[in-house]
Amino acid sequence: MIKLGHYNTLEIFREAEQGVYLADEDGNEVLLPNRYVPETFKIWDKIDVFVYLDNEERPVATTDKPLVTRNDFALLRCNEVTSFGAFLDWGLVKELFCPFKEQVFKMKAGGWYLIHCYMDEKTNRLVASSKTNRFIDNKELTVSQFDEVDLIVSHPSDIGMNVIVNNIHHGLIYNDNIFRDLSIGDKLKGYVKKIRPGNKLDIVLSKVGYRSIEPNADRIMQELNNNNGYIDLNDKSNPEAIKDLLQMSKKNFKKAVGTLYKKRLIEIKSDGIYLVE
Repeated sequence: MIKLGHYNTLEIFREAEQGVYLADEDGNEVLLPNRYVPETFKIWDKIDVFVYLDNEERPVATTDKPLVTRNDFALLRCNEVTSFGAFLDWGLVKELFCPFKEQVFKMKAGGWYLIHCYMDEKTNRLVASSKTNRFIDNKELTVSQFDEVDLIVSHPSDIGMNVIVNNIHHGLIYNDNIFRDLSIGDKLKGYVKKIRPGNKLDIVLSKVGYRSIEPNADRIMQELNNNNGYIDLNDKSNPEAIKDLLQMSKKNFKKAVGTLYKKRLIEIKSDGIYLVE
């Protein structure tokens, strides 16, 4: 079955004036227009394509890579707003439509918006929605404490930054656990620090507890090696200085430094930390 809104691996089935037709194992066909046809090919060659609807609402294949696929989230630019809704740039010839009813705030041309791409069952078209919260829930969690997870930065709050966890759950990074600049739409790795009542997920950007010591120590060693064996930090340094240079808390910094010192890999002096040669 050819999946609309997803990447498909299909076989080149036959040539036509407007391009080549690709087919799946069940014999379902879709056109790959001439502009995307490889310079050299043979019938039955396999090719990876993205399938969506063209301007006439017909399935069509492309070798271009969209910025978002079906059931995924992405930060997209609004190209135009009409009386029907907004049209977003997702890297394909035909823009992605976002109806007014699916906009948290009315979109404006030139603005950037975090959206979810989904199949509208009424029209059988791929559309966008900036009402991202309705596509995630925490009723049945698929993650556990300390798990590494994929994050998409959603929106800020007074106490931290809301994130989408593994494309299906809501999580929160508290302000005191943020040690780097975060922007809406950023995609990064994180960890489940705690699961609170109501399946609320507390997320952090570094491993929890003792698990963070080794990667933080590696980060300090990397910085030492990049700076001729010296960094202008020690256990009396301002937490902001540590955050700016190493993107970690002072507490985690001291634990990592202690580990490196015990291994005799570093020397701690009043003016900073030195790599032991």
